[in-house]
Amino acid sequence: MPRILSSDLQKHINEEVAVSGWLHKRRELGGMTFLVLRDRRGLIQILDEKSKEVEKLDGLQNGTILAVKGTVVEDERAPGGVEIHEPEVTVDVPVKFVMPIEIDKPLDHKPDNLDVLFENRVVGLRNLQEAAIFKVQDAVKQAVREYLQGLDFVEFNSPKLLPGSTEGGAEVFKLNYFGREATLAQSAQFYKQIMVGVFERAFEINPTYRAELSATTRHMTEFIHIDAEMGFIEFEDLLELMGGLLNYAVNRVWETSAPDLEKWKATKPVVPAKVPAIPMSEIHEKYTHETGQSTIGEKDLRPDEERWICEYAAENLRSEAVFVVDWPVSEMKFYHRVSKEHPEFAERCDLLFRGVEIATGSMRENRYEVLLEQLKTKVKGNPEHPGFKYYLEAFKYGMPPHGGFGLGLERLTQKIIGLNNVKEATLFPRDINRLAP
Repeated sequence: MPRILSSDLQKHINEEVAVSGWLHKRRELGGMTFLVLRDRRGLIQILDEKSKEVEKLDGLQNGTILAVKGTVVEDERAPGGVEIHEPEVTVDVPVKFVMPIEIDKPLDHKPDNLDVLFENRVVGLRNLQEAAIFKVQDAVKQAVREYLQGLDFVEFNSPKLLPGSTEGGAEVFKLNYFGREATLAQSAQFYKQIMVGVFERAFEINPTYRAELSATTRHMTEFIHIDAEMGFIEFEDLLELMGGLLNYAVNRVWETSAPDLEKWKATKPVVPAKVPAIPMSEIHEKYTHETGQSTIGEKDLRPDEERWICEYAAENLRSEAVFVVDWPVSEMKFYHRVSKEHPEFAERCDLLFRGVEIATGSMRENRYEVLLEQLKTKVKGNPEHPGFKYYLEAFKYGMPPHGGFGLGLERLTQKIIGLNNVKEATLFPRDINRLAP
């Protein structure tokens, strides 16, 4: 008899079926025993009125793997509106160990319980509400792929072992590579730019590593980056690409993952087709005027400013996302492009969403001589260093105007669902304090 999944039981009412899965819950009620079985699609309720078959489970715990044959009967009180009667139970894998946490009820996500949550992640992820986070995350990834591939982007995979910290900054992991020093990639930046010379439009969804010393709700040492780069564009095209991606991902996930979003009582974000853009100096002025805390002249936004401007945009611009533009040229990376019309600014943007920065994008300097000069003056880089040499070759032999972005998958998932900490949207979080499980 072929195995039937929980989601298909409605098609087999009054038929005998075979199901398999993990024992999720067991309860006794008035001489009857109810078993709840979990498979990859959901839960199956099994009623044993005589309580003879379930004697096979004496001494066994949740997690025991069972095979059950029985008749499907309609019952609106049961998961999926059906349950199995007159069961014949077979214990395939007995489990005698009691789980360290109860997975048949919502797990505590309060800040002071997160260590307990992550320490027991291996079994905690079997909780349907926890698993729903990562089903939504999978849907986000699929939506991103659909959007970018629909615009003729080619997906690629870049190496994560590099010959040095080429992008600057101290947030880099160093390791011994057969007697030489290597680093883990801080992003796919140089490789995705190189791919513009190959495909014009390229993206990857891969791990990124940063030696973050911050133990905050928004930082990790390993996370998944969505990196994309597009040639033959200008800055407004880049904003359209990034805003369009967020708009598409939100709408698509609500189409495909409504039951999983409902488990978290998630509210659909308001993201217009054209996400508004506000200059950084204007945000500083508005924030200073409204709060009395002066940030005028600062070269970045404070975390509380990011939250404030998102609230402002939601209330006044009908958008829970907003671009921060007009970044001071003094803060630009060596590969960023300076604005022709306003040389005091770099053509860079941050995409803020529900109070936090989820993506950074910029136009890149595509002129070989200018890029070479910026490398030497801004980061004192050696053009012959293997971390720069091959990157520069792409420009030496012709690169069009291009730009791109890096977007954090976990942050995007976190904000779509409405979680408080990016680690809650991470299968096995890595930060300054955690390297396992």
